[in-house]
Amino acid sequence: MLIGEVARRSGVSTRMLRHYDALGLVRPTGRTVGGYREYSAEDVRRIFHVESLRSLGLSLKQIGRALEDPAFTPSALISDLVRWTEDRLARERELLERLRAIDASAPTDWQGVLRIVALMRELDSTSAARRQQAVLARSEEVPVPAELLAGAALTESDPHVAGALRWALARAGGDGVAALVAGARSEDVAVRRRAVLAIAGMPGAPGAAAALADALGDPDTTVRGHAALALGRQGVAAAVPALVGMVVEGSHDVDAAEVLGTLSQDPGCADRITTALVDELAAPTADSATRIRLVQALVELAGPTVREVLRQLAHDDDHAVARVASALVGVLERRSPGDRADEDA
Repeated sequence: MLIGEVARRSGVSTRMLRHYDALGLVRPTGRTVGGYREYSAEDVRRIFHVESLRSLGLSLKQIGRALEDPAFTPSALISDLVRWTEDRLARERELLERLRAIDASAPTDWQGVLRIVALMRELDSTSAARRQQAVLARSEEVPVPAELLAGAALTESDPHVAGALRWALARAGGDGVAALVAGARSEDVAVRRRAVLAIAGMPGAPGAAAALADALGDPDTTVRGHAALALGRQGVAAAVPALVGMVVEGSHDVDAAEVLGTLSQDPGCADRITTALVDELAAPTADSATRIRLVQALVELAGPTVREVLRQLAHDDDHAVARVASALVGVLERRSPGDRADEDA
């Protein structure tokens, strides 16, 4: 076949075929009667080999080596291609996120675009102080796209910068919740923790309550704790089991006990919380330290049952638990002298 026919059948331009010929990659081996170069079936097959390897990202030099060197093994080169492709895709994803952030800011002129680009660079700084200042200063100057703030919050490891980002997100009115909800489903537990903590600071945002409710079932105790504290402060009784679990585990148990106390102001919830704490006190696996935390949580609760439970615990076989319970009975009696006078009467 002549070059024009090969180009039509293979989809490779005549210009590229001549380039292959000049490089020695695919040289037509036949000649017509008129002296024109003619491609054999084997030459055409080689063209398709070259195109297949090009589709994998190999350079023409690498393809030439692969086709000519019998000792050439593809494994190392393919591994390099995998790494290069992953790096390229990561860069392209980063570019796409930057473009989306700029688009979300709805800039009206190029100055607006440049401001967002400058903020992106500052958020990528290796200096935590500079990243924090960028968030605080920019929030005062111009509106910052909530999606950009949310993306930064999901990756920020410095607690001060993370706090600034959560503050800025709370001021953004909930527009970044969708990105945070996606982060709350991440396989990376660190991302889930940051996402739920940020969502917790946006209680009125659409979708925030549902995301926190889902997080109550997260396998990570920290994620569950962030969600439980946030929902408990909003009066959501579904957070009670996780809050009691925090007391048992000693994970932010003081905060959990305070939230349980707030929830116990609802008469329908008070007995449920008291029963849950008492059940944990009676659990055979509860050690002395755990039982002391549970006793201390009881004193935060409202309702007439608590004082009687503590009086019983003041005679507990565990002397440490008994001493704490006895002291807390005294606290409750000093807290409500009127109730004590009624009981004495």
